[in-house]
Amino acid sequence: MNPYQAGFLLGLVLLAAIFISGRGLGASGAIKSAVIAGVESITPQHAQKASFYRNYLSAHNNLPLKNWLVFEVMGMIIGGFLSGLISGRLGFKTEHGPGITSNRRKFVAVVGGFLFAFGAQFGRGCTSGAALTGMAVMSLGGIVTMMFLFGTGYALAYFFRKLWI
Repeated sequence: MNPYQAGFLLGLVLLAAIFISGRGLGASGAIKSAVIAGVESITPQHAQKASFYRNYLSAHNNLPLKNWLVFEVMGMIIGGFLSGLISGRLGFKTEHGPGITSNRRKFVAVVGGFLFAFGAQFGRGCTSGAALTGMAVMSLGGIVTMMFLFGTGYALAYFFRKLWI
């Protein structure tokens, strides 16, 4: 899709999310809800003892998977699947540059994903929540977050270029 059209449509989705739910977009909270639901189902005693889990569970009526972010992420997964199915692009492939193996690319992607999720918890939101939604409501924190995301990406691109070139 044309990136300008995609950006415009993303803006409309963000506006609709704020209008309908009173909240912006985000994804990292869904992962937190899933982890807390898993801990609570595997070791309920630990979930009730640890203040982090106990506070989250009480704030969500002991139903962490009924968080709106979980439904948003489920919609993204289903929508991505349907989009790939309709356009004939459904399949598994690993895109990587000629200087890296497919397995190394997968390893680096998993490590990067974990680091991003870890950072999203420290930053109190992921790119979509902290940066896009923050910028949409003219939050100084959102603007600073987006500046640092792009600035860090630009600064580190040289060192990781062999992963895709």
